[in-house]
Amino acid sequence: MTGGPGRPRLVFVAANASIDRLYEVDHLAVGSIHRPTAVVPRPGGKGLNAARAAAALGARVTAVGIVGGRSGDWIVERLAEIGVEASMLRSAAETRTCISILDRSTGSLTELYERGVEIEPAAWESLEVIVARELDRGDVGALAFSGSLPPGAPTDGYARIARLAGARSVPVLADTYGQALADVLAERPAVVKVNAAEAGDAARLSVVDAGSAVVAARVLRDRGAVAVVVTLGTAGAVAVSAAGEARLEPPDVRGVYPVGSGDAFLAGLATALVGGSPLIDAARLGMAAGIANALLPGAGELDRTTAERLVGLVVVTPL
Repeated sequence: MTGGPGRPRLVFVAANASIDRLYEVDHLAVGSIHRPTAVVPRPGGKGLNAARAAAALGARVTAVGIVGGRSGDWIVERLAEIGVEASMLRSAAETRTCISILDRSTGSLTELYERGVEIEPAAWESLEVIVARELDRGDVGALAFSGSLPPGAPTDGYARIARLAGARSVPVLADTYGQALADVLAERPAVVKVNAAEAGDAARLSVVDAGSAVVAARVLRDRGAVAVVVTLGTAGAVAVSAAGEARLEPPDVRGVYPVGSGDAFLAGLATALVGGSPLIDAARLGMAAGIANALLPGAGELDRTTAERLVGLVVVTPL
């Protein structure tokens, strides 16, 4: 259930939505017929995964994005069922499908991600109109976006959306990479959340541990980010802001469904920040949400009670 009407809303921009389908098989063999033991479909893409995870954590959530065809209808219907408000631009093209296959015999995941249908420049402009309309409702505590831009979108598309939020004094949480991230940094996002590879690429250095992650985070702050969180997989994360620097180490809890854990981390981070928590505490909830996501099938799925229990097991060490 999402939070009460008096709480600030979180707006998640799902620019490259999809239907995410998880198949579980006893053993994956190339060239063979498989009959899955379980099939889990979810409204997906990184933005919608994060939106659903934030809703599961109790946040008031609105998802803004682009969907099309009968797949788009299904996505909107499923979001409504779980209490996520959706303000979607409808396109004629069918929304993509992304597939993850879990081999139960090895625990390995094979992933097949469709690229998505190219959009027209006018479609992105229409999406910006929807974002501005949501921001103008006056109850948005933060705006978040994650993942790649859809084909055909302007390369500075996320920066343009960040500018809309900044003009209305709404904090921005950015979880993207490459040129999209470089453009966003000029808009001084409140928090940039990236993984080690993305941080290294942006800072042009090798990120292999907490120390190098902090160096990369400092570079991103110098380029405009107010605060930076770099995730390091099972090695934890670092959080860097004007208030200080810290390493976060996760408990020894491992799930077999890691797809979407980064999105759940963003969801926990955003939920806590909108609730008034400082960055380090927000990152702790983010880490706990990411771990909880890996315990359940379906990207962006988590149990709130489990996530809240795991928060206390995250070890924070000032740096």
